[in-house]
Amino acid sequence: MLLVKTSVAPSRIDGVGVFAAEPIGKGTPIWRLDPDFDRLIPLEKYRSAPPHLKELLDIYAYPSPDQPGFMVYEVDNGRFMNHSSRPNTDFSQYGGATAIRDIAAGEEITCDYGEFFEDFENHHSVKADG
Repeated sequence: MLLVKTSVAPSRIDGVGVFAAEPIGKGTPIWRLDPDFDRLIPLEKYRSAPPHLKELLDIYAYPSPDQPGFMVYEVDNGRFMNHSSRPNTDFSQYGGATAIRDIAAGEEITCDYGEFFEDFENHHSVKADG
């Protein structure tokens, strides 16, 4: 669940992205896993889902790093956060994330998918993000 105000808008990285709706200071907690808002989906449910639902989860969900056999699907704007090789957030401590530098209002909030999706590089082609 995002802990800061955000909006979703077109992204230079890919499709749409999450943007800061107000300035975010370095060290500010920006996200934490909240089972009321972040759904854990059993892999067997994913495997038996209709194709259109699997396609949605392929884009917006990721394997749970601490719950083997589950995928995490965020129901708020967090699911639109794009990957960056130079992110402005740190998700390396599963269960939470912080801003690693000041993020300006209107700036895209990015993360390194590899911090919480161990095999990310082998499963996704990453667009260059500058």
